[in-house]
Amino acid sequence: MDSNSLLPERATFETEIQVPASLVASAKQYAKNSRADSTTRVYQADWLRFTVWCAEAHLSPLPVAAETLVLYLTHRADLGRRPSVLEREMASLSVAHRLAGYLLPRHDPLVREVIAGIRRSKKVAPKQALPLLPPDLRVICAQLPDTLAGARDRAILLMGFAGAFRGSEIGNLLISNVTFSDDGATVLLGSSKTDQEGRGRPVGLPWGTDPAFCPVRAVKSWLAASHLKRGFLFRCIDRWGVLRLQKLGGEAISLIVKTRAEEAGLAADKISSHSLRAGLATAAARAGKSMTAIQRQTGHKSIAMVARYVRDGTLFTDNAASGIGL
Repeated sequence: MDSNSLLPERATFETEIQVPASLVASAKQYAKNSRADSTTRVYQADWLRFTVWCAEAHLSPLPVAAETLVLYLTHRADLGRRPSVLEREMASLSVAHRLAGYLLPRHDPLVREVIAGIRRSKKVAPKQALPLLPPDLRVICAQLPDTLAGARDRAILLMGFAGAFRGSEIGNLLISNVTFSDDGATVLLGSSKTDQEGRGRPVGLPWGTDPAFCPVRAVKSWLAASHLKRGFLFRCIDRWGVLRLQKLGGEAISLIVKTRAEEAGLAADKISSHSLRAGLATAAARAGKSMTAIQRQTGHKSIAMVARYVRDGTLFTDNAASGIGL
């Protein structure tokens, strides 16, 4: 198997039956499209790293023995890699093995025991983005400049919060994805982390009670100021305030959120675009919204993830230690 590829010899679509070359090309393209490009790049990097280590250790990478896998995981753990990273790397190796017709021995008792030991030895609190709540957004939006960039960033912040969108989802929005009505705005999300097949998911953004902090009005104002009619909703703006054609990526969205929070005097070290998503879920939980309603807005596949926000957001709601004489 080529260490730079996750399509081994077995996946060449060779057959004794003569078929049109175009059909073979289409099959290869469909196989390639089964995963997002970013996911494929991560898998390839993980596989390359593993094969290089095996070569240096004079061990066989494919099919890998349980003992070899254990040694590699131990090597990565000793370098400081978190258990979550090791799980992702095993997923990458598992895909490579499956494409070659093998099974990764990740469920071997020895592998499971070592992984459990690594988890116990390297207990690290998961990094969580600090949720941006409505009072925070009011402070941030109040200090935004009356410029084109200010109008864009206001729309990003308020829309991102109300829709509980990921940074990548905000960056990929097209103007045609947003429709306005008497109820507010409907945003049709395309492919995302939980919708790799691109079926789309409509998200409703209601009109805000305060016009100055209304997500629907903010988007309308941005479209009016930018004079954009088609293409990506949010674009780059250069240092001279000139609107460019390039869309904003997820990292750029995250930087905007962090920078605007810092300008407003908030501790920006734990703030990212995910703070908008976490903020909506937390605020909704505190307001007594049901987990079903929150899940419908965030698009989480698992109710367990929503339950975490509800738990964190309601720590002081009907608290057992409150009002008992202490």
